[in-house]
Amino acid sequence: MIRKAFLFLTLMIMSIGYMAAQAQADIKFDKMSHDFGTFSESSPIVKCTFTFTNVGDGPLVIHQVVASCGCTVPEYTQEPVMPGKTGTIEVTYNGTGRYPGHFKKTVTVRSNAKSSELIRLTIMGEMTEEL
Repeated sequence: MIRKAFLFLTLMIMSIGYMAAQAQADIKFDKMSHDFGTFSESSPIVKCTFTFTNVGDGPLVIHQVVASCGCTVPEYTQEPVMPGKTGTIEVTYNGTGRYPGHFKKTVTVRSNAKSSELIRLTIMGEMTEEL
């Protein structure tokens, strides 16, 4: 009888440990792209915010956010985002010294999300000449 109780207790502890190890974060963005529309080169700096939610059951950690160009700078939530909570990635595009016209840039997000470790967000717009 003691042997069965010990075996049962051991299996319970292993099951709880297995379930805890299975808790994984997942990420869902409010949008995957942002269009700044048209803006003048006299005001060449524009910003947008991407909001994400941890839809998983473990802490979400953003490891890295990298822009495709030096004219684009991302800032993001640094601390782990708990399940059901939100975080942000603010992206600033600086068109200073760039030729007017259409642009399209990407920001790559690397996280511990189970659905996708790499996610690409896109920003675009049209900078017009100053008259």
